[in-house]
Amino acid sequence: MIEKEAMYKLTYGLFVLTSTDGEKQNGCIVNTVSMLTDNPKRITVFVNKANYTEELIRKTGVFNASVLTESVPFEVFKKFGFCSGRDTDKFAGESYPKTENGLYYIPEHTNAVLSGKVIDAHDYGTHTLFVAEVTEAKTLSSETSVTYEYYQSNIKPKPQAQTAEETQKSGGKWVCKICGYVHEGEELPEDFICPWCKHPASDFEKIG
Repeated sequence: MIEKEAMYKLTYGLFVLTSTDGEKQNGCIVNTVSMLTDNPKRITVFVNKANYTEELIRKTGVFNASVLTESVPFEVFKKFGFCSGRDTDKFAGESYPKTENGLYYIPEHTNAVLSGKVIDAHDYGTHTLFVAEVTEAKTLSSETSVTYEYYQSNIKPKPQAQTAEETQKSGGKWVCKICGYVHEGEELPEDFICPWCKHPASDFEKIG
């Protein structure tokens, strides 16, 4: 038996990963950026192929990873994790600083930014593993890095229980245990994919 909750205990950070198509910059939330070697400094990042940022990194070979901290509000996850850069300009209307590679990074609620230049990539079905040389690394604050577990316990909104009347009207609700998205309906299709975080039906639980 494999309990998904046990997998959540693995230590993950949370990051805003940014790249560009040459004209528009884009970013998404990832939880798998890690050091591969110290000399030379290389890092790896896993990115879901459903994310537009993954497509941009494959095309350009460059990215920034902004390391989020425990002060990060849920609005940052909504902005960079719950909509697609294919039809949304996530940086519209705001001014962001750039690193030497010309890419934006997130200056608030972060403690560091790492710039990477891809030297290798591996296809793992739903995700691509990028191996990159670190071309720039800058400390931004002394705040504590946020972990995936901290996000689940302290940042992500908790689903609200339905009243009996609401349950009768809606026929039930299913909440994504990863991001909190709520799907209404008595049944959840086996092939359902969360429109926010792209996780499958197995990561939903019925409430109400």
